[in-house]
Amino acid sequence: MRVAIAGAGKVGRAIARELNHNGHQVLLIDKDATLASRGGAEDATFIAADACEISALDAADLAQCQVVVAATGDDKVNLVVSLLAKTEYGVPRVVARVNHPKNEWMFDESWGVDVAVSTPRMMVALVEEAVSVGDLVRLFTFRQGDANLVEITLSSDSPAVGTRVGDQAWPQDTALVAIVRGQRVFAPTQDDPLDAGDELLFVAAPEQEGSLQTLLCH
Repeated sequence: MRVAIAGAGKVGRAIARELNHNGHQVLLIDKDATLASRGGAEDATFIAADACEISALDAADLAQCQVVVAATGDDKVNLVVSLLAKTEYGVPRVVARVNHPKNEWMFDESWGVDVAVSTPRMMVALVEEAVSVGDLVRLFTFRQGDANLVEITLSSDSPAVGTRVGDQAWPQDTALVAIVRGQRVFAPTQDDPLDAGDELLFVAAPEQEGSLQTLLCH
């Protein structure tokens, strides 16, 4: 897979390093030419250019990329890169970094963003996931499908404890995709029992989150 990353700072280089390690072809774009000599993404191709300029994106042959990642520290730049990638070059998948939570509402399909990654929101979700038992925690939002990845850790007094997965009347537009039980992670079957302390991961429509909370929480 060919991936272009706008922004060769620490975040961009870290993404490039992981993608290179997984066998993908990675292109880093940043107007700061000195970043090319910094470590962490030696196997990536580097273009010293402004990713907001059409000429730079033409030179990068962006139309041949399957994914574009807007990973700069400037939300305005990330929005412009996302919009150009989607509307001018038809890139199938655009992922954008959100630096400031107040700007998160703009990172949607109207700006060409398929997936918005908000570091502050993700950190809050991970903190809540670690300490919350018996409450629904939203971990991630899928922009294209208008669905969320949510987690519920079953408390000992949850009405679901002691029942089977197949016994539950899950809400519409909701799918139980994984159960985390101790050190195990497995895809549930209809016959799997639900135990206290199980972490249940769902992909669910936002309007069904309340129904899940009611069904599984005391």
